[in-house]
Amino acid sequence: MTIMCSLKPKRAIRMLGLTIVYEVVTVTGDVRGAGTDANVFVTLFGEFGITPKTHLTSKSSTAFERSKTDVFRVKTNNVGQIKKIRIEHDNTGLNAGWFLDRVIVTDMNRPHLRFYFPCNNWLSKEDGDGLYVRDLIGSLNPMDVPKINKYVVRVFTGEVSGSGTDADVFINIFGEKGDTGVRKLDNDNDNFEKGAEDKFTLDAPNLGRLRKINIGHNNKGGSAGWFLAKVIIEDIGNKCVYQFPVGRWFALDEDDGKIQRDILVGGTEATGIVYNVAVVTGDIRGAGTNSKIHVILHGSKGLKNSGKIFLEGGEFERARTDLFNVEIAALLSPLSRVSIGHDNCGVSSGWFCEKVVVYCPFTGIEQTFPCGKWLDEDEGDGLIERELYEMVSLRQRRLKKSPWSLWIWTSDIKNAGTDATIFFQIYGDKGKSDEMKLDNNSDNFETGQTDKFMIELPDLGTFYKLRIWHEKRNPFAGWHLNKVTLLKTLTKEKYSFNCGRWLDINEDDNEIVRELPAEGSLVTEVMPVIKYRVTVCTGTVSGSGTDANVFVCLIGDQGDTGDRVLYNCINTVNKFEKGNADEFFVEAVTLKQVRRVRIGHDGKGGSSGWYLAKVIVREEGQPESEAVEFPCYRWLDKNEDDGQIVRELVPAGESPMLKNVSYHISVKTGDIPGASSDSKVFIKLYGEKADSSKETLLVSDNDLGNYFERGRVDEFTIDTMDIGKINRILIGHDNVGLRSGWFLASVQITVPVQGRQYMFPCNRWLDKDEADGRVEVEVYPSEILPIEKLINYEVSVVTGDVRAAGTNAKVFMQIYGETGKTELIILENRSNNFERGATDIFKVDVFTIKAIDLGELKKLRIRHDNTGASPSWFLERVEIVDLKESTTYYFPCQRWLAVEEDDGQIVRELVPVDEAFVKKDSENDGQSLATLGLEQKAKSTTYTVKVKTGDKKNAGTDANVFITLYGSKDDTGIVSLKASKINKNKFERGKVDDFTVESVDIGDLKKIKIGHDNKGNSTGWFLEWVEIDAPSLGQCLKFPCGRWLDKSEDDGAIERIIFPAELQTTEYIPFVPYEITVYTSDIFGAGTDADVFIVLYGSDGICTQQKSLCLNKREQRMYFERNSVNQFIVELEDVGDIIEKIRIGHKGGGLNSGWHLDRVAIRRLLPNGKGSETVTFPCERWLAKSEDDGEIVRELVPSDIFTEKLMKDGTLKQIEEEVDDPLEGNISVFTGDIYGAGTDANVFINIYGDLGDTGERKLSKSETNFNKFERGQEDTFTIQAVDLGILYKIKIRHDNSMFSPDWFLEKVEILDETTEESFIFLCERWLSKKKEDKKIDLIPYHITVTTGTEYDSSTDSRVYLIIMGPQKVQTERLWLDLPEGKDEFADGSVEKFSVWGLDVGEIKKVEVGHDGATPESCWLVEEITIVVPTKGVMYNFVCKCWLARDKGDGLTSRILNILDADCVNVGLKILYEVTVVTGDIESGGTDASIFMTVFGSNGNTEEMQLDKNGDRFERGQEDSFIMEIADIAPLRKMRIRTDGKGTRPHWFLERIILKNLTNQEVATFTYGEWLSKLKNAKGSLVCEMPAVINDEQMMEDTTYTLQVKTSDVGGAGTDANVSLILFGENGDSGTLALKESNKSNKFERNQMDEFNFSDMLSLGDLCKVRIWHDNKGIAPGWHLEYIDVIDSSMDKTFRFQCDRWLAKGEDDGQLIRELACANNDILELKERTTYEIATVTSDREDAETKENIWIILEGKLGRSKEFLMENSSKKRRFERGATDTFQFSSKNVGDIAAICVGHCPKDGKKSSAKADVFWHVQEIIITEMELCNKYFFRCNVKIPLRYKRRDYKVFECAKVTESFASKARSLVPVKYETIVVTGFEKGAGTDANVFITIFGLNGDSGKRALKQKFRNLFERGKTNRFYLEILDMGELKKVRIEHDNSGLAPGWLVERVEITNSATGVTTIFPCGKWLDENRGDGLIWRELFPRY
Repeated sequence: MTIMCSLKPKRAIRMLGLTIVYEVVTVTGDVRGAGTDANVFVTLFGEFGITPKTHLTSKSSTAFERSKTDVFRVKTNNVGQIKKIRIEHDNTGLNAGWFLDRVIVTDMNRPHLRFYFPCNNWLSKEDGDGLYVRDLIGSLNPMDVPKINKYVVRVFTGEVSGSGTDADVFINIFGEKGDTGVRKLDNDNDNFEKGAEDKFTLDAPNLGRLRKINIGHNNKGGSAGWFLAKVIIEDIGNKCVYQFPVGRWFALDEDDGKIQRDILVGGTEATGIVYNVAVVTGDIRGAGTNSKIHVILHGSKGLKNSGKIFLEGGEFERARTDLFNVEIAALLSPLSRVSIGHDNCGVSSGWFCEKVVVYCPFTGIEQTFPCGKWLDEDEGDGLIERELYEMVSLRQRRLKKSPWSLWIWTSDIKNAGTDATIFFQIYGDKGKSDEMKLDNNSDNFETGQTDKFMIELPDLGTFYKLRIWHEKRNPFAGWHLNKVTLLKTLTKEKYSFNCGRWLDINEDDNEIVRELPAEGSLVTEVMPVIKYRVTVCTGTVSGSGTDANVFVCLIGDQGDTGDRVLYNCINTVNKFEKGNADEFFVEAVTLKQVRRVRIGHDGKGGSSGWYLAKVIVREEGQPESEAVEFPCYRWLDKNEDDGQIVRELVPAGESPMLKNVSYHISVKTGDIPGASSDSKVFIKLYGEKADSSKETLLVSDNDLGNYFERGRVDEFTIDTMDIGKINRILIGHDNVGLRSGWFLASVQITVPVQGRQYMFPCNRWLDKDEADGRVEVEVYPSEILPIEKLINYEVSVVTGDVRAAGTNAKVFMQIYGETGKTELIILENRSNNFERGATDIFKVDVFTIKAIDLGELKKLRIRHDNTGASPSWFLERVEIVDLKESTTYYFPCQRWLAVEEDDGQIVRELVPVDEAFVKKDSENDGQSLATLGLEQKAKSTTYTVKVKTGDKKNAGTDANVFITLYGSKDDTGIVSLKASKINKNKFERGKVDDFTVESVDIGDLKKIKIGHDNKGNSTGWFLEWVEIDAPSLGQCLKFPCGRWLDKSEDDGAIERIIFPAELQTTEYIPFVPYEITVYTSDIFGAGTDADVFIVLYGSDGICTQQKSLCLNKREQRMYFERNSVNQFIVELEDVGDIIEKIRIGHKGGGLNSGWHLDRVAIRRLLPNGKGSETVTFPCERWLAKSEDDGEIVRELVPSDIFTEKLMKDGTLKQIEEEVDDPLEGNISVFTGDIYGAGTDANVFINIYGDLGDTGERKLSKSETNFNKFERGQEDTFTIQAVDLGILYKIKIRHDNSMFSPDWFLEKVEILDETTEESFIFLCERWLSKKKEDKKIDLIPYHITVTTGTEYDSSTDSRVYLIIMGPQKVQTERLWLDLPEGKDEFADGSVEKFSVWGLDVGEIKKVEVGHDGATPESCWLVEEITIVVPTKGVMYNFVCKCWLARDKGDGLTSRILNILDADCVNVGLKILYEVTVVTGDIESGGTDASIFMTVFGSNGNTEEMQLDKNGDRFERGQEDSFIMEIADIAPLRKMRIRTDGKGTRPHWFLERIILKNLTNQEVATFTYGEWLSKLKNAKGSLVCEMPAVINDEQMMEDTTYTLQVKTSDVGGAGTDANVSLILFGENGDSGTLALKESNKSNKFERNQMDEFNFSDMLSLGDLCKVRIWHDNKGIAPGWHLEYIDVIDSSMDKTFRFQCDRWLAKGEDDGQLIRELACANNDILELKERTTYEIATVTSDREDAETKENIWIILEGKLGRSKEFLMENSSKKRRFERGATDTFQFSSKNVGDIAAICVGHCPKDGKKSSAKADVFWHVQEIIITEMELCNKYFFRCNVKIPLRYKRRDYKVFECAKVTESFASKARSLVPVKYETIVVTGFEKGAGTDANVFITIFGLNGDSGKRALKQKFRNLFERGKTNRFYLEILDMGELKKVRIEHDNSGLAPGWLVERVEITNSATGVTTIFPCGKWLDENRGDGLIWRELFPRY
């Protein structure tokens, strides 16, 4: 049996080159116990690379049994000529041992390449040499005996105590030509004892020169630790001896804890590249394992690998992540794949591996290898080792680090050693390293000892110093360090750091930290070590002193000192007391100039709060005058000032505000059980310019009490130096406390000065007992958002020194400048503010409006809220320093802000006193909006504000809600949202409230602030979103929030600033203001209380919405009184320049609804704003049910227009004109007759004459065509306009709306009916954003999106895709808008979309995202499928990733790499324009379903339904639409079928026209008859029409006579109904029912029945017949002898021999047979044939050659001789751009798989073969002349001129065009074994009837029922097998599996379908994994499945 094995995903194959099929034959030996139950694997090693390890799977239970030969087909990448194979098994099963006789591997494309690999050995742990992995060397000659090399391995165990080991020792030897694989060193002796030498002999292929070995053990046994002295390897075959000195421990508790090492030849220091491997165990029951896990890392193309690495020390428990640092002496990153497995030992050996993540610091690449499968012999496929492939979309670029060797030399003096943990940090001219900890689990840092460590460092430039320290202050921690050495392992750069001093609290200067200058050849200048005298002055304020531990860090031009605890004071005993000046020494490598001081304390002790006055720093030995003073004069106290206990100080005279940057950090703790933490959290920021210190987050800005609680957000501010753009952060905790574990959701860092906001998603545990056990993590930003750039203003508020001047009230301030103003700022900090005589300093961040600052300050407004016990306040002055400009503004006040004092005001507006500033009077601020006229209204904006309260428990609020809108010019100020238009009870759960906010021009809306006052019973509020619609701006903005405004939730904030979501912004045509003046008549009863409304009409039916003029009933009672004039200003749609009429009326109701209207005047501004136009509409009639004609609505037309225009000289010109009666004109618009010329968009025209213009008019209703602006069409429109005089131009445009907006306009013709004058305006151009200039072509994309089923997977956001090709070509954002009735991508849903987008060529990446911007906008994308019909490709992405801010990696859009997709060939489709013409006769149209099948020379389409689309296929219509049709041209015929259903089932089909949009070829199919059971003479619902192309009919008419011979055997006749289908060159006949025979009793025994079918289209030469019956009647079984088919037009008879039963109870039980045409049997292949070879030389320069070319064909039947294609001076060949043809007679080599092409001298002389001569061949096409099969070889390569014939290029066949004769020859009956596997989920089985259709290169099987007698089929988890006899279909392309939805439980989960061709033994697997269920997923009960390899 032959099995097709899937070696690896298609994406990975494509990376490595062409795929190829190898046949692998294993022959098991004939010895006792030779067979195996284990899983067998093979790896092929070839000249181009190494294949991945593939599992030789077999459905046969007898595979690998004694004496058995098993055949497998392996589809993998082409590795060229095979050098060796590695065959192995996994040692599972009851009888794992296997005696393998030999292996034969055949290249199935070139079967003459058959390699024989003799083995004749055991692969067994117990038998033979104990190996169950073998490398076998092969040969093309089966009689050759391969030469196996022998390697003698001598292992020397050291002489040190405990050096022996009981563990299993393994070795892998690496050479130039490969490796041995992992071998166990065991020869039945007591090996590896102390001081012993152990000798082993390994058989292996010749490895060439040895490079390294990998040696280690598995840590088994009681005494596993091993000290290896050295290894010596003797290469017997090459007579070489290699020394591998080691001298190190292999033990978890010794040395560096490693039990496996790479050792280079000669013991050279291994250039170890470190790989951080994270192995994630799945979170499912029983996922963990006790087995030993191993991993193999594979480099590019698998050419290099790490060898088997045992991952010791891991737990591999459920839901845990185990971390390993693997050191390999090879650069493998980026990896091509990872192998992971286990040894299957232990109690619970099975393991569920979720994924493996590998990060290589050297390359900075992090790769993710998903697994998601069991490695368990009792689960799934039983494998315990798997090959994992990268999900390229998840690849991350991290910081690059290089490996360094670090030696620590402890001095050889008494008590020099230490047991402390050592820390160090390195400084270079490009930056500094992180603090690193040195601890390697053994006795380090002992007296006289040298300790070696491997570390990784980023590029720091040239090193200049190292700081080394420990933190133990006990008596035995002292350490005398001699020196430190650093060596870069790759480049051998070396630095020395000499010390020779104590790090001891009782020795030397009692310090435990040392800074050492770098020395060595790379260091140009050794830096001096300086003592800095640091004087710390504590303030004299009450309570100034502290008992906390104080530290200081000096920061200079060259590095910093690091944090130094100020422990040893020089001058005082009791440090840091009030008024003290404490002195300390800080020794460090010179900092050059000290620029800043970072000082703080740890907050410990009873009174830790500290008031620091200043710090003075000077170099020891320098005069006092050189000292630098760093003033502070602030508290370092959690409860004072701003609560900070660490400050950075700058020298006196410099502003700390200017020098420091504020980093606002929001830390969100996850909302999952146990997420809270009691630990101290720290953070470090890494920037482009510098890194921050590691800051402990002790004092939060929002002060929630308990920090880092579940679901809460804590906010902190760090003031430090400008570190530039933040690249990454380090965040973690100290793991101290009862609940130390912490689940960190995300970190957000806002840097106002940079104008950036950084998002750092984390969503992981920082917990010793969860996931990977890490408590700190590096996080990179997922996105960096631009925000408003802010600058710092220092505000000093001076309270007056008068009695009771201070205040307890809250103080607010707003600063106004030239370019804008600040928000309302609350002036508060943690100290007592505004005390009498005090000066309070605040730091205020100010936002920018179109500038970087406010410009010159003009005024400030300051007030308080009059709360507290004594709110009155006497304000002396306010001083504001603009730190950017270093300008100070003084705002004097010297007045009370008090209700009881002065003028009783609590708000003051202050202006600066300096005469240099321009004063501005501010009295007009706050002008009432109610007085706005039309002109003011035009400058104001009305905002409709919709507020959505979330649908969560307790989401609603009773508090008072306020909002402020901020624009680019100004803001609205605080607006209370009091009156909702929709809900009486505002802000309730799940409700939307509607408010109106009016404002004078604030510019473009940038952000909003919304909040509440926290008053009421239930104040907490969950705000979902705010939507703000501004009709006058034509813009509607969505501000997503999705957060709590609640003191006890989230971050405790009750007001938020929200920015608009760009993707949710909608824009439309802005509204304009109209001033409407209504004049009520002066007659009795003229007034009305009714609701009056108005509608304005412009030209061509454009009108406004209906607008009520009164807002409420109170206004209705006030307005429209007798003789009154009422004026309204309303915003309505712009109806254009002309108001043609108005509709005004009222709704009746009320006591006095009758109304006599005199007139209406409507005024609006002219377009340029320079005046206005008033149109008067007289009425003078009643609008009353009881008066006049009883109408209450009137349409009024204008009588006159009054215009006021502002002239250039400033005067106002007034014009009054009467309205003329309009004139009529006809406009004819001609659309061009080219593809795609028609438009669905709205078209507008403006006609210009010498007397004026019409204004823009919409061309709405065509008088000539129902569907206007169609291709080749003339549309006529009538418009009314005043006299324009002589027309001289038109402006015509469309609005680019609808599906097909592009329009090719030929011309416009305008006829003036009064003068009968005609004007023609030629265009002949596209009106398109895409055509002409850009040449953009759109193609269809079919997209299927599957949403996950986890909690919260669904989303109601808008989803989009962007499809990307090479060179940054990409589609626009393709929105996947759900159909009506669906409002979300629901959990588990499958949604399908068809979109048109730019043809990007070969797809490289796909971006998927959504417009949701709130934390609530989560979406779990399970799977995305993209079908590109015009490329014939389907891409399937299994994503399983979150698109959510608060889940996964925090991204709401993700770029998927095409390498992560399964790429499936689904067949190329061509776009056709289909035009269906329905006859113009009575009842010709139909609503029946119409189906079309098209036949061509290269196959036929499947039956396709024509979309009715509402109004198609109606009487007399021509309906055009685009369809995707298979690439089968030239077209031959078309079959149309209707289902005869619906209210109008009859259809008169005139004709159908197909236009190929690629080559513009047109085929016409004419019928001109009814398709109807009643109206068609034959009652037919099916018709066939021949294609007519260029007036030539492509098929002939014929009559088919069928002679059916029933056999002469017992019971041969049948009573059943028989049908058949004929198949030929031109397609198939469709189903022909054999009803009317020349015999009255059909199909009787030994009878010949004849059937005639006239008016048929000739199918040409026939190749097969499919015949069946319906099994009805008394005796349905039928034995058919043969069928003869006579084609009258060809005068030819075709014989189809059967001689088989079609009966359920006979033969194989099939009722359907496929019969091959017996005529084709005579087409036997001859031994010799002729080949035509066509060569295409490239059109590039220097492509041609004057020499000869030779070629050899390699086919499935063998290899041809060499054909020489000769060149001559008389007949030049191979010239640039030329195609040359040659013919050669040869033996038939069968299907050609490859060609060998060489380039040789004409004269055959060696001297003529010049090195620089090439032939650049583009393509070679070979035609086999007997069957006319064509083989295409795409070369595009330069072939060098060579004398020797062994130098040539090999090209694989890229495409084959098979002739009909060839296909017909291959039609032999084949049994297809069809296996259907039902899924294992609950309810997976089905009771329905199942059907399958198989599609191959040679056609399809027809729909076959999958049935078996008395069997319960398709049950959960079961496998069902069926046998179908079908004529050979060639390579299988797809299957269609379906059911009829019958039975009680029809829903069915299909796992996969496997189909085996019994003739070739090839198995093709069609994965499914989806439901066929109307109630699940996409609701389909059929699936098309494609093969995956």
